[in-house]
Amino acid sequence: MAPLKKSKKDSNKLKKIKAKNKKNKSINIVPVENKGTECDWWDSFWHKNSSTPGSGVPSDEEEGFKYFFRVSKKTFDYICSLVREDLISRPPSGLINIEGRLLSVGKQVAIALRRLASGESQVSVGASFGVGQSTVSQVTWRFIEALEERAKHHLKWPEPSEMDIIKSEFEQSFGLPNCCGAIDSTHIIMTLPAIQTSDDWCDQESNYSMLLQGIVDSEMRFLDIVTGWPGGMTTSRLFKCSGFYKLCESGDRLNGNAKMVSEGAEVREYILGGFGYPLLPWLITPYEGEDLSNPMLDFNAVHETASSVAVQAFSQLKGGWRILNKVMWRPDKQKLPSIILVCCLLHNIIIDCGDKLHPDVAVSGHHDPGYQGQSCKQIESVGRLMRGKLTKLLQTTKKDGSMKMIV
Repeated sequence: MAPLKKSKKDSNKLKKIKAKNKKNKSINIVPVENKGTECDWWDSFWHKNSSTPGSGVPSDEEEGFKYFFRVSKKTFDYICSLVREDLISRPPSGLINIEGRLLSVGKQVAIALRRLASGESQVSVGASFGVGQSTVSQVTWRFIEALEERAKHHLKWPEPSEMDIIKSEFEQSFGLPNCCGAIDSTHIIMTLPAIQTSDDWCDQESNYSMLLQGIVDSEMRFLDIVTGWPGGMTTSRLFKCSGFYKLCESGDRLNGNAKMVSEGAEVREYILGGFGYPLLPWLITPYEGEDLSNPMLDFNAVHETASSVAVQAFSQLKGGWRILNKVMWRPDKQKLPSIILVCCLLHNIIIDCGDKLHPDVAVSGHHDPGYQGQSCKQIESVGRLMRGKLTKLLQTTKKDGSMKMIV
């Protein structure tokens, strides 16, 4: 049978439609929130979730907001501004509440923050907002993708002028000149399907885990992170696989001006690390052994205090964003690094916005309980000399302080 011929009327109608579509393509469409979105989400959420007996939710609404989402309303609005365009411009794909209204940007951000902050199941988080498990999953991942792209400027290596401030803070607080930060690492524990298990992902505590390494400043802000590596790696191996290590070894990082200290000795830029790291010219570790001199013990005490900013940063990170502190159920190992990065970005955004975490948020005890890092035996001679200079400087400072007290 021959195909039907188009009438002249139909042809003219088709031409008009094509011309109209072509005209519309030249118009820049600015995404706006649909008027049918749900914008009063906070009132209904607060009413539903604040009256649970024994929940520990603060009675003050402002503190309650921070309890649930880790940030103040002002910081929350800032986070919304970062991801708004991405969350509006992408098709909603059925993101509606039980009343059939589209989810507002604010409610989408709230759902994602609650999921990351509480670490509760998607079903539990969904129930607290009146949405389904699939909606929580979709909203959280959309948010992670958007913030990963839009908040990059909150986690970067400092400019020289910014680094001068960091070095000054370390020297004023701990007496360590030219110190640029402290490094530490932690395990993100997960369960894996039998088909994906391997010795690489199985760590020393027989858990399947992914490693996160971070360098922080004196305000516990993350300056550099590396993640995605299997938990079966040692701390020193992870460190040497990082871009930061390669940049330092090539002279492209920690390459600022050396500082003149007592008796003409110079101290270059460096960071502090624990026993699991090698002693390098630009990474200073504590003294090891039983027969340590008093100056060595004094240095170790200062080193431990200064390095504790990294320990505290990880404790706040895993306490504030408890999805990292709970055992993740079969996560996508390709997506997990993005979840970890976004939690680090949120940690930094809180600091950059002048916000503070609730005092009870940080995990109690160490952020990596049960893990005892293996001691790294690598010691470079120039690193030993650097550590000796700092030890001597601390002793001189100690004596000067004692003399001033006597006078």
